[in-house]
Amino acid sequence: MEYIIGIDGGGTASTCAIADITGKILFTCKGGPTNFLRFNIDEVTLAIFRLIEKCKDHLKINFSDIVSVVIGTAGAGAKENALMLEKKLAVLLREKNIQISKIKVVSDALIALEGSFPGKPGSILIAGTGSIIFGKNQDGEIFRLGGYGNKIGDEGGAYSIARKGLNAVSKDFDGRGEKTLITKLVKEKYGIDSREKLINEIYTNNFDIASAAPLVIEAAAQGDQTAVRILDEETDELINNIKKMFELMNENVMRISFIGTLISNKNFYSDLLNSKVKSEVKNVEIVEPENPPEAGAVLLAKKI
Repeated sequence: MEYIIGIDGGGTASTCAIADITGKILFTCKGGPTNFLRFNIDEVTLAIFRLIEKCKDHLKINFSDIVSVVIGTAGAGAKENALMLEKKLAVLLREKNIQISKIKVVSDALIALEGSFPGKPGSILIAGTGSIIFGKNQDGEIFRLGGYGNKIGDEGGAYSIARKGLNAVSKDFDGRGEKTLITKLVKEKYGIDSREKLINEIYTNNFDIASAAPLVIEAAAQGDQTAVRILDEETDELINNIKKMFELMNENVMRISFIGTLISNKNFYSDLLNSKVKSEVKNVEIVEPENPPEAGAVLLAKKI
């Protein structure tokens, strides 16, 4: 019997699913992080191998029974990055005298899109640390907007929200901006209560800027007008992306799923975004993903 494997490679953990040749998932397991932009590529390669091995051992099959593997991970949208990881995996398997005929590395967004809308048109808006929107039309053509990283893009993601929030805190400290609840929340969570501490944390202690985004959302939920303005600006950016994707896909109705804790969980920010979609974007329907990303990877493994 032949089997296929799909892997959703995350920055903190990864999920692996093994299926029969029809795509029916038989077993799912968890493993370590496989984001090769954040972690050593040799460690990532080994983590992927261990996930495949775990599936093999659970089903009591041989590696030779596995005919294709698709790994979706961050950074693989760039072809050269994907090829680099594919080559590393090929070398490792060769060293272990293991033969798997087809291994493909693709972006994590692509497997999420296929999982959300298997064989159908649809779009996914991802807002985590960064942001990106993918769409797939009736002909299977893929469109992508955003995803430029926090230095020049990722509007609507946690980093962008938090950067603006911390900027408001800096102005509050100096007295050149309005008082904001964000300052109080930052002090309570991080112990940052002065310009000196803020500068030191950001530029010396490698402060995780994106981690402050929930504080901006919390402040907005409590009526802080600075925070509300920030989230209003950031949701406008996501709305612009949705409008442009609708235009590119040229479908009568665009079904879209929201992915990422910022917008898939209920909070002030996600409520604001949902409200704007309904009032500002016609013929766009927000739906839940049909399947998780690892299932999308399995579907892609079935095709290669």
